[in-house]
Amino acid sequence: MTIDALKLLIIENIKLKNREFKRVFHGRGNFYDDFNYLTVDSIDKILFVCFFEDVAVEKELLELLENIAKKEDYDTLVCQRRYLTNAPCEVLIGELKEETYAIENDLKYRISFTNKNIGIFPDMKIGREYIRNTSKDKNILNLFSYTCAFSVSSLEGGAKQVVNVDMAKGALTTGRINHHINNQDTKKVKFLPYNILKSWSRIKKDAPYDIIIIDPPSFQKGSFAASADYVKIIKRLDQLASKNCVVLSCLNAPELNVSFMLDLFKENAPDFEFIQRLKNLDTFPTNNEEKSLKNLIFKRKIV
Repeated sequence: MTIDALKLLIIENIKLKNREFKRVFHGRGNFYDDFNYLTVDSIDKILFVCFFEDVAVEKELLELLENIAKKEDYDTLVCQRRYLTNAPCEVLIGELKEETYAIENDLKYRISFTNKNIGIFPDMKIGREYIRNTSKDKNILNLFSYTCAFSVSSLEGGAKQVVNVDMAKGALTTGRINHHINNQDTKKVKFLPYNILKSWSRIKKDAPYDIIIIDPPSFQKGSFAASADYVKIIKRLDQLASKNCVVLSCLNAPELNVSFMLDLFKENAPDFEFIQRLKNLDTFPTNNEEKSLKNLIFKRKIV
């Protein structure tokens, strides 16, 4: 793909934009080999570009994106260089408001460009839609909740209760904000700032759960490695799940395929049968589905 072709593709995707958070170019799935270091997001009036490698054409691409931002009526252009320590963001056009939000399916989520991850992962949209559509009157456990986007979606769908667990207290604070800005009743929500692998007795207090969401980082130094630690969660499902419990099991580690997850359940939670893999968004194209985001649905067998 040439730079001119990249320009046309981004503009074509932008033409379909509204206020919602949308990826308008995704190179990380290696579908576009020449730009596998680049992503571009449309976040309301913000155009957000990320470089995952230090490339010679960075300046040229930024000039291209500045022109696109001005032409397509964006107020702000933000660049993040993920290849640098702490992944700093630079505002190239305009300025950021003190409070910035991403919008998804009419729900608002607080985001911040001072962190490596801004506060919501757009590729999980279909997972959040699934939970929203199945959460009515359910008691839900949201493991590795981060800023509680699944929790917000759950309450919007009519959940009876959501228990969010994440060791990052700052992320849970943002999670509380996310519920408040959507005018949701936080009496139905719990925020537990715990290391999940060391806190099963506390997590079990609100069991049994009708829906369990497992959305861990692929690797977080000192706390979680999917290849070694995911199994520790699967082994606990019997103690946490209701009779008809549904599990959304997520994994975004390209080195671990679908069979890895299916085998985990087969060997360690045989009462749970595989139902389906949720389709990934078309805006995240890939040349290898096995390496892309895996959102798998399991359901406890009725005995």
